Amino acid sequence: MLEIRVLDVFHGHAQALWSVDLQVGDAEVVSVIGPNGAGKSTLVNAIAGLLPTVRGQIIVDGVDLATVPAHRVCEQAVAVVPEGRRVFANMSVRDNLLLGAHRRGARRAHKVAMARVHTLFPRLAERAGQLAVNLSGGEQQMLAIGRALMAQPRLLLLDEPSLGLAPVVIDEVFAAIRAINADGVSVLLVEQDVERALAAAERGYLLAEGRIVTGAPAVELRRDPQVRSSLLGQ
Repeated sequence: MLEIRVLDVFHGHAQALWSVDLQVGDAEVVSVIGPNGAGKSTLVNAIAGLLPTVRGQIIVDGVDLATVPAHRVCEQAVAVVPEGRRVFANMSVRDNLLLGAHRRGARRAHKVAMARVHTLFPRLAERAGQLAVNLSGGEQQMLAIGRALMAQPRLLLLDEPSLGLAPVVIDEVFAAIRAINADGVSVLLVEQDVERALAAAERGYLLAEGRIVTGAPAVELRRDPQVRSSLLGQ
């Protein structure tokens, strides 16, 4: 589904990622964990085309996204849930969701996609006519995920979905991630909550100072002494 090869990415003149190699298989959940400033969000933004690739490839179903303009990335069935949610505050919940269905194939099936989003997040159906600014933080995160799903992606990029949420809401969000993956969607999950991230994934990668330190099945990463000492405080 996704294969990243020797990826170098810069913020201006400062290099942020060095020779990153990473794979996500069909209908697989893969987590990227690491401390603050490790380059996790940079990785998501590079895949989404929001940061230029200096070297390397980002292959999705045979297409190198490093050569695709950012506004065309969604046409490869890739959708992003950005850090901080970034919903359109002064638009209704329904209109926020409809904006997610801008991909050509998704427009025709927006009613089916909307029904699926409402099944995953019933509160979005209840609040369809409300402005997004009036939603709680958890509801806005649900809206951001729902908006991405309206594009009917095959690959979903999630950047810190638990950030700033209460534990009970985080449980709902991660239950939705499992349900989305059960529908056959591949998920790349960038998340600081290491325990939840690895519990949700088949495999994971530890990213530190812009480099992949290790990649392994999630069960093995949870036992890795370097992960436990640097991220879990044990």
